[in-house]
Amino acid sequence: MEPAGTLERGLAVLRALTADAVGGRGGRSRSARVRATDLVRATGLARSTVDRVLVTLVHLGYVRAEGRDLLPAPRLMELGEAYLACGGLRDPLAPPAERLAEELDESVSLAVADGDGVRFIGQFTRRRTMSVAFRVGDLLPADRCAAGLALRDPAAPWAEDDQLIEPGLVAVAVPVRDPRGQAVCAVSVVSHTSRHTAASLRDYALPRLRETVAAMESALAEPASRPPLQPAPADLSRAAKEELGAGYLQSLARGLAVLVALGSARGGLSLADAARTTGLPRATVRRSLQVLVRLGYVAGADSRFAVLPKVMELGYAALSERTFGEVVQPHLADLVARVHESASVGVLSGDDVLYVARVPTVSIMTVNITVGTRFPAYATSMGRVLLADQPEERLAAIAPEPLTRHTITAPDRLRAAVRQAADDGYALVDQELEEGVRSIAVPVRGRDGRVVAAVNVATHASRATRADLLRDVLPALAETAARMSADLRHVPATP
Repeated sequence: MEPAGTLERGLAVLRALTADAVGGRGGRSRSARVRATDLVRATGLARSTVDRVLVTLVHLGYVRAEGRDLLPAPRLMELGEAYLACGGLRDPLAPPAERLAEELDESVSLAVADGDGVRFIGQFTRRRTMSVAFRVGDLLPADRCAAGLALRDPAAPWAEDDQLIEPGLVAVAVPVRDPRGQAVCAVSVVSHTSRHTAASLRDYALPRLRETVAAMESALAEPASRPPLQPAPADLSRAAKEELGAGYLQSLARGLAVLVALGSARGGLSLADAARTTGLPRATVRRSLQVLVRLGYVAGADSRFAVLPKVMELGYAALSERTFGEVVQPHLADLVARVHESASVGVLSGDDVLYVARVPTVSIMTVNITVGTRFPAYATSMGRVLLADQPEERLAAIAPEPLTRHTITAPDRLRAAVRQAADDGYALVDQELEEGVRSIAVPVRGRDGRVVAAVNVATHASRATRADLLRDVLPALAETAARMSADLRHVPATP
């Protein structure tokens, strides 16, 4: 396969894999499975081509294979994130949009033009029985929603949707203009006819909506700083090609790397800057950009190439609504398959560890814990890891009680154990919660680098010594936590 054709075919497979999942209203469930034969039928490509594309996408972390089933993986969201960063609208417009939603107690959306439709780049919803179900990344027909009407006729001061897109849904929208006077986004206030008519929503929301848009336009008028280009990373595709051989499509990996690189600067990059950022030859970058422009994922203007919102069709909407449990569960299953012991993920809830995900192992003697179980944080490995990221006074407020003869209850010893967990990056608790149960845990970090959860492996003391856990389990546990943390950097899921 020639390089340009390889990238185009790879993107065709990605579109087929994610097409129904991003269909929004009426599309396939976000948990639906696809097989290689489905992708062959959908793309018309040869099975051997599809298989090589999938080997590459799995290696890159964009697709997850579970047996014969294939699912979009959280890292695929970095393609959509490249547009959101490159477009330069989400970060300055999201805070005032969120404040508007709070002040009006109505859902607020940010949308941009995308072909004949509008694509959502921000959603700030209110929790109600009847709530707006659109997601960031979803595409709506421009002529059937307030945001689309506002962008189609930007000379109009506002537009409204009186149940055009769905019975019971009403909205009012105002375009947001950049410093050149071009309408680049629309802000919508969305409600239900049980709360407002189209006219009453307009009277209620429009004055505050206009004030918010004025503030947004002022934010867009401020000069955007362009961070210095980062040194080119090592070309990992070369090593992957050596490892996987003919099954790995190096040109596909490089083309996707070019797409992601364009998101490293607001407004995009020149061809030369894209080559410097990726460390790839200019000719390679040029071929990739030609394909991406032809497919509508990138626009080139004034010697600069920028990502377009169409790229969000590649699974962004479905992936963005994955729950915390859905993100971590596959990694837990992989961990259990490696270490042959039960594994769990927990979060801090008051002074307890709350179990939010779990995969038990099949054994005659097993640690019997279910999702929703609570244990005192001070006596568990996950609790020690989580407390290690908390202020000192949080630990001082805990009054430990003996649960077994091994439980640490002296405040100074408990503080020392928690400090040790912070220094080591893991906690090992030996029969402090229950006689015979040993466990080891490491932290899981969220988008901002803070500890949001912990993952542990628990076993019976007769099956594994402390040394066994450190030697045989800790490396796999640390790798699992790193993969969970990597996924959480892309998926805005919180426990």
